[in-house]
Amino acid sequence: MTILALILIAGLTLGSAALAMTLRNLIHSALLLIFSWAGIAAFYLWAGAEFVAFAQALVYLGAVSMVVLFAVLLTRQSYVGPEHSTGGAVRASWALLAAAGVMGVLAGAILGTGLDSNPGAGPVITVRQLGLELMGRHAASLLVVGVILTVALLGAVVLAAGRRQGDES
Repeated sequence: MTILALILIAGLTLGSAALAMTLRNLIHSALLLIFSWAGIAAFYLWAGAEFVAFAQALVYLGAVSMVVLFAVLLTRQSYVGPEHSTGGAVRASWALLAAAGVMGVLAGAILGTGLDSNPGAGPVITVRQLGLELMGRHAASLLVVGVILTVALLGAVVLAAGRRQGDES
């Protein structure tokens, strides 16, 4: 039963991410990206990391998905016809080369790390202890991060709105 659940979660996550990359409509791609983030949260639940799953749901499904949708909806979209689009194959080859480079660096970092043969030997921290730590000593840091993210969102809205057409001042 658990392998079937993992296969369904992986199918949802990878399928929605792959479909989001292939669509040309940005809003549909952003909505499919939300499904992909939900699949990642479901994987964390399946793996037994409830706190990380709920943090994933709050941060990505709640906040980041709204930022992405606002950014897509607030930016001006202009149609670029096929006669104006240049370098699609060149950009795709550079993107594949960059992705291969990132994968090589990640593989080197993973293989170069001395993995512990007994992974369960580390300290066990409960969700309650983590919450008390975040709301105790690190409460000011958490508030500062929230303020910085809010200012960044407002700045993105101001930049995306830009000047209206006909407003030359």
